[in-house]
Amino acid sequence: MNIEDLLNREQIQIENSNIKNELSDRIVLVTGAAGSIGSELVRQIIKHKPKKLLLLDQSESPLVDLHLELSEGHKWKHIVPIIADVSDISRIASIFEEYIPDIIFHAAAYKHVPIMESCPREAIRVNVNGTRNVANCANAINAEKFILVSTDKAVNPTNIMGASKRIAELYIQSLNKESQTKYITTRFGNVLGSNGSVIPRFKKQIISGGPITVTHKDITRYFMTIPEAVQLILEAGTMSKGGEIFLFDMGEPVKIMDLATKMVKLSNLRPNIDIEIKITGLRPGEKLYEELLATEENSIATHHPKIMKAKVRSFDYRIVDLKIHELIGAMDILTSKELVANLQ
Repeated sequence: MNIEDLLNREQIQIENSNIKNELSDRIVLVTGAAGSIGSELVRQIIKHKPKKLLLLDQSESPLVDLHLELSEGHKWKHIVPIIADVSDISRIASIFEEYIPDIIFHAAAYKHVPIMESCPREAIRVNVNGTRNVANCANAINAEKFILVSTDKAVNPTNIMGASKRIAELYIQSLNKESQTKYITTRFGNVLGSNGSVIPRFKKQIISGGPITVTHKDITRYFMTIPEAVQLILEAGTMSKGGEIFLFDMGEPVKIMDLATKMVKLSNLRPNIDIEIKITGLRPGEKLYEELLATEENSIATHHPKIMKAKVRSFDYRIVDLKIHELIGAMDILTSKELVANLQ
């Protein structure tokens, strides 16, 4: 079964010499480098021969595996694996002072909606404070660009993960007006085949004989492949003037029930005969439908037909920074319920 077979559209392909010009001979840092998006970013960036490629992640074993893969595949000695937690400001500051990266792709984040509902402190610590730390360090060294990998769950957020990512967006947008560094947000939906996503889970359920579990018969999601998402992140980074939120055209939303049915059929099995498809109910924080654009925003076209730009409200950096400072300061004092109220 090819993941691409599950998309009801042609795959997005980008050939842009500007990406090579942007990355060639630059020191590039990727946070969350061992994750699904981060590792594909690294694989595509390395093709453009950066001066140095810094792979930052807090997860040791996947980072070692990625480093070995790249070192053996490219015979290139300018790859630096770095174990670090983005929420540790002294560690992140020392990395920036040592390597002085030109371009930062910030993909490190907690992303699973249900578990963040029960762990709001961690969502704030990593998604809010971690982003703030890396963004501030980029500002301190006057890095050229900082690209945030965000999510459609940040639009009109109904869950803690989405709210934490929206706050991260607000912070770097407001910081952009105060800094020489260009701060850019890229926002897209679910990625087929990423760690913990619905496709690997359905595959395991089919192999084990079922049932496939779907939370609601009408639930829909936007999907793209990992390489598509990364191509669009790189493309958006080259076209940015700073402060934008770029939205990716992901085609029509897909019904998860239809996806489950298609996966069973592609496995040469019969839905609800060989493999049961079971409705389990929406999980905490889960939306039936997802959006790419907030209600108070409008999108405008760019030179690339698959990339739009959100026309967003402007926020004062001092107010945003103060609110975030208060939120982070309350992490170890307030109860989970009180933290959620502060997020709201």
